[in-house]
Amino acid sequence: MSAAGAGVTAPMLEVHDLAKHFGPVIALSHGELEVRAGEIHALIGENGAGKSTLVKILAGVYQPTSGTLLLGGQPFAPRTPAEARDAGVAVIYQEPTLFPDLSVAENVFMGRMPKAGAFVSRREMRRRTSELLALLGVEIDPDRPALGMSIADQQLVEIAKAVSLDARVLVMDEPTAALSGVEVERLFAVARQLRDRGAAVVFISHRFDEIFSLCDRITVMRDGAHVATENVADTTPPEVVRQMVGRSVDTLFPRTERTPGETVLSVRGLSRAGVFADIDLDVRAGEILGVAGLVGSGRSEVVRAVFGIDRYDSGTVTMQGAALPAADPEGAMRRGLALVPEDRRKQGLHVDLSVARNIALTLRWQIGRLGLISPGAEYREAETWAAALQVKARDLDTVAGTLSGGNQQKVVLAKWLSTKPTVLIIDEPTRGIDVGTKAEVHRLLDELAGQGVAIIMISSELPEVLGMSDRVLVMHEGRVTAVLDRADADAETVMAAATGVAA
Repeated sequence: MSAAGAGVTAPMLEVHDLAKHFGPVIALSHGELEVRAGEIHALIGENGAGKSTLVKILAGVYQPTSGTLLLGGQPFAPRTPAEARDAGVAVIYQEPTLFPDLSVAENVFMGRMPKAGAFVSRREMRRRTSELLALLGVEIDPDRPALGMSIADQQLVEIAKAVSLDARVLVMDEPTAALSGVEVERLFAVARQLRDRGAAVVFISHRFDEIFSLCDRITVMRDGAHVATENVADTTPPEVVRQMVGRSVDTLFPRTERTPGETVLSVRGLSRAGVFADIDLDVRAGEILGVAGLVGSGRSEVVRAVFGIDRYDSGTVTMQGAALPAADPEGAMRRGLALVPEDRRKQGLHVDLSVARNIALTLRWQIGRLGLISPGAEYREAETWAAALQVKARDLDTVAGTLSGGNQQKVVLAKWLSTKPTVLIIDEPTRGIDVGTKAEVHRLLDELAGQGVAIIMISSELPEVLGMSDRVLVMHEGRVTAVLDRADADAETVMAAATGVAA
């Protein structure tokens, strides 16, 4: 435990035997959490473990079926998010919810803007916002519109808002999922500063390196119930994994030895002005080609161009020896190319449609007649792939947006695997999903490669790239800086190429 957390024992937030039922569905059966003033407390568990339900009860979004909440030793029962905020509980979500057309200062003081007489005092609002941002050690112009701000800066504005409300409990729900390394460190510095000022910080993440470097204690949940609460210093990642999944995940990166076949997809000289240049890559049948690089290196932009979503200025893409038309995603799909995008909610999933409809969307020309899709055929196809990927949903009519992050990822995978692709491009396959689901996704990719599917896997997690890839292609500032065989790829070599040292 850190020095800041070791000497503080007063519980700021207490959750006892919390339960939440949605009809016959039990989302939370036995929630237990104690967060002390002046500590950063990790709340972890697999997707569907009950973390989100517990957080929404704290935030006043849901009301519990039973159980007790105490804040500062007093009963706490928020009926709305406004009541939770007024009591001193603030939640920073993975995707901030700022008003894009308003300034930073207006977002911080929305609904309670300082006044001079009957009018809003913009000067006072800017002054207070500047003080808050300075207190957090960040430089953001209070007059800057929220539109166009990075996710990292938006999160810091949300934190400034929480500090302005004198929040006693700050919940950070997957705050680093879309951040670069530098942005993560800045967010960590702010979290530590809040802890040192006496706030109780709840940190939710699937990244063990973050948890073990930042947090003081860990609470583990599984199947809607509390499993354990321990000091970070007194446990290890393997033990936490065992508590999360109820078993030991010995092979997080399963990989079957295999001999790749012939080249299936070949890219030569692919360029787009200001984005990427002279990209050459090949992927063979039965091979996993890992693509590594820092945020902004052009990885996602290249595969979007290969698939036909984005244009490119020059170069060629051939599949099984025949040219692949540019800017034609549907043509690419018909030729056997599939792309699982980085942002599954915005680019890969129709969150308001059912699981069945999402999975069958890519099969409309196979199971449809005269532009109409048979519900029976749609359901049969969806049932097959939902079972194959073990999608956890009440039924196939469940709205996809209500599923956990890991199950949403499985639905997107099912949608594309139902096309039986020859080449599968998968961008950030395990971002935001728990360790148990990660192992399932990795096993699936290994099985697909074993069946002869050529896979291009983009990942910001270096252990994933090194653990799953047959070869590693590294990018830096829009260019390929290294292509490494598995035996030659290690963390130091890949990071040197990703930072331009080996360029």
